[in-house]
Amino acid sequence: MTVISPRHGPVLLAAALLTAGCGLGAELDREVDPERTGSHATAEPSGTPSRPGGPADLGIAPPMEPPTATAPEGCPATGVNVTTGMVNAAMGLRAMPVTVTNCGTGEQRVNGYPDVRVRDVNRQPMDVTVLKGTGPIAQMEDPGPHPVTLKPGESARSVFAWRYSAVDSATQRGSGVYVEIAPAPGVARQTVVPEGGLDVGETGLLGTTAWEKVTD
Repeated sequence: MTVISPRHGPVLLAAALLTAGCGLGAELDREVDPERTGSHATAEPSGTPSRPGGPADLGIAPPMEPPTATAPEGCPATGVNVTTGMVNAAMGLRAMPVTVTNCGTGEQRVNGYPDVRVRDVNRQPMDVTVLKGTGPIAQMEDPGPHPVTLKPGESARSVFAWRYSAVDSATQRGSGVYVEIAPAPGVARQTVVPEGGLDVGETGLLGTTAWEKVTD
């Protein structure tokens, strides 16, 4: 992942977030015209219990599909794989798509927001407040919690948003180097290392949008 320079950021950020299904273009307009207003999601995630013979539900614990002998090599025991996309930057606003993919052999279901913990270069937990929604940070489209069923190979996406905060380039103090992400609370987190880290600062805010099925 690469942090885009301010000169190219606005154009590439808008294009990337259109692909991710989020209205960051509206936020870029808001940066120029702060009098504009918008709504943001504040709903809490909810889960639906699995039905016998139905898909595993990632919205409650224990929600994950048990490991199977036929699971592809490299697929975690949870049956899903978490990856992050390129960090985009514009006028101090950062946004990063996060994708969860069903790499198992059965259906999976997500419902709500990711469960996230941010760690520094020494793998110590950072005092970062993770939000359900992005309202205090930016006005971005958020589908809100809703059941999303993923067949093998299908994916759902969330977008992480934050504002730049001072980071010491020598020590990486203030940078979220390691980000632990799970589809929902109670599910084993997976550690990702976004290129350049999350320059959210030591006491920053990290907004998230609810999982939404990837259709592109």
